[in-house]
Amino acid sequence: MGETVKHRSRVAVDPSQPNLRQVHLIHAELFDELRNKGFNVGPGDLGQNIVTQGLDLLSLPRGALLRLGAEATIEVTGLRNPCKQIDDFMPGLLKAVLDRDGEGNLIRKAGMTVVRSGGAIRPSDVIIIDLPDGPWHKLDRV
Repeated sequence: MGETVKHRSRVAVDPSQPNLRQVHLIHAELFDELRNKGFNVGPGDLGQNIVTQGLDLLSLPRGALLRLGAEATIEVTGLRNPCKQIDDFMPGLLKAVLDRDGEGNLIRKAGMTVVRSGGAIRPSDVIIIDLPDGPWHKLDRV
């Protein structure tokens, strides 16, 4: 919550920077991928607030709005950079949730959003995507 960062490491660097990490999203397909690598993780295990399914979360542009339920709307701000604490939960998991593209660039596999309007959401709610007008801004680490 709030306009400025709350994460301790980010506050230490600059407490006035905007809070772009309010709601953490992971796509359910990542759990299948991790199971195939020998990690038994599921909803809630990786600190996510919302699990999506059938939505290419990582390809959305910055500024996309996701409407959840009748009232809630969240805005996609970027990708979550997992920290080494994830290995405390399950050794080797940090490496498993990251990947590299053909050019060697790091691929992060979880999204971050901010709340634009609150409201009740339920596990079966459909997510409606409103893409932003203007240029497409690829997601980056927030």
